[in-house]
Amino acid sequence: MSIDDKELEDFMPATEMEWSDSAIARMKNVPFFVRKSVVRGIEQYAKDKGTSVIDDDVVSRARQEREGSAIEESRKKKAAGVQPQAKEPEKEVQRQFVNFAFYKLDPSFRRLPKERKEAAKKEFLEVVEEYDADSDMIVLSYTTVGIRADADIMFWRISQDLEGFQKMTTRLYQTDLGSFLVPSYSYLSQTKRSMYQDMFNPEHEEDRTHIIPGKAKYLFIYPFVKTREWYLLTQFTRQGMMDEHIFVGNKYPSVKLNTSYSFGIDDQEFVVAFETDYPEDFVDLVMDLRETQGSLYVERDTPIFTCVATSLEDAIGSLGI
Repeated sequence: MSIDDKELEDFMPATEMEWSDSAIARMKNVPFFVRKSVVRGIEQYAKDKGTSVIDDDVVSRARQEREGSAIEESRKKKAAGVQPQAKEPEKEVQRQFVNFAFYKLDPSFRRLPKERKEAAKKEFLEVVEEYDADSDMIVLSYTTVGIRADADIMFWRISQDLEGFQKMTTRLYQTDLGSFLVPSYSYLSQTKRSMYQDMFNPEHEEDRTHIIPGKAKYLFIYPFVKTREWYLLTQFTRQGMMDEHIFVGNKYPSVKLNTSYSFGIDDQEFVVAFETDYPEDFVDLVMDLRETQGSLYVERDTPIFTCVATSLEDAIGSLGI
């Protein structure tokens, strides 16, 4: 079911303290996009005052104290002739390049003598491990054997150096095993802060500039393109649709989303990668997202890859070597 205005109106963020029904009801009068910060502020006020239960009286006193402090601070600054300070420019954040590289093994490799295959496997592992040990690049390996017919293995690579991907790939192709690997798909993207606010979890905004892969068993990846009509909508309208999209995503805390951007550097606009230990949660999440208003503006979100995390040695072993 789509998230309608009533559900957003009734949204109440998770609380750390006990709230009375009447106090919760008052929170519905607070705009939903600032409700979480207001709830946190009231709970902090209650903790400072040693109050264990938040009721109407606590909400009123917290509001009065906050407004009184703001007015008093404004009066002091005015009396002292203090001018409001200009907002300091945000520090530039070093963004990451992200690459999902899929390969298919030429079946003729499996018919080679065992000794040659073992030597080729060792040589290939040494090259990948060399780059994985490099602090400037994260390399994660996944197998797609038995899941897709057009790819056997995938490397998820993250680095601040774009050329590092090229150098590593060149080295892999120069190995004996690499000469039998055929690239089937490759997606390039970069991290950046989202232009949409996550009102439910504001702290997630900082995470968008750096991807820190988790240790989930499954990774679901697909390229993503919005329609041109989407970009002709106002920012306010798009934010409203994204609020619904984000609300649905937060219903599935077991699924971690990694969004990166490909505008101008690859054929898609985004690459999304979902990490989870529970494929059924990802299936339900995608079905729920289909019913949101924003899905009307999706032009392309295929192919979708189901990848299984594994050690590099096991990933190579899954090729039948």
